Amino acid sequence: MNEQEKNTLKVYYSIGEVADMFQVNTSLIRFWEKEFDIIKPHKNKKGNRQFTKTDIDNFHLIYHLVKEKGMTLKGAQMQLSENKNAAEKNFEIVKRLQVIREELIQIKSQLS
Repeated sequence: MNEQEKNTLKVYYSIGEVADMFQVNTSLIRFWEKEFDIIKPHKNKKGNRQFTKTDIDNFHLIYHLVKEKGMTLKGAQMQLSENKNAAEKNFEIVKRLQVIREELIQIKSQLS
């Protein structure tokens, strides 16, 4: 079983795993958790954060708005509070286009 298949079977992710997914510091994950109310990790008896797949998807959306589109935190918060569905749809379209781009690059390299 490869790493991606293992991740799809997991129910909870640690803060370190989430930080590694996005290649950011754990402090940024904690900060975004405080700033965005759509991220609600479970906490175990020790107080460790346990993020669900939904939390990861929300992090992807926030990461896209803040890091890739260059929005401010306030702008991203407003976008998510006013029209989260449109932001999610836009993000899904961007993800699909990136996959298509990668496939086209692969085809181009095979033709060369």
